Amino acid sequence: MEDYRGNDREEIFSKRVKAGKRTYFFDVKSTKSNDYYLTITESKRRMKDDSFVFEKHKIFLYKEDFGKFIEALQDSVDHVKNELLPDFDFSQFDKEESENEFDDELKWE
Repeated sequence: MEDYRGNDREEIFSKRVKAGKRTYFFDVKSTKSNDYYLTITESKRRMKDDSFVFEKHKIFLYKEDFGKFIEALQDSVDHVKNELLPDFDFSQFDKEESENEFDDELKWE
């Protein structure tokens, strides 16, 4: 039997997006009452003394807010692409990043 007393709940699905020194984690989790929510975590690698540390920021997104969140995100991205930077070639960012030596350190647990 699993212990759900802490803030972490059972992970149902996870997607990792590497972006330079940042990694984003999209995790679907379940509650005790078998409901689902999404956590979006930004993890930034920083140097501290002689080693790396990871600074993490997390957003909890609940099902009743999915539509509003996606619409606001899409509107914001479209505004940057179409109004602020209409001549910029965003397709250069569409390629997958190659694996690097820090992959093992970027695992979210």
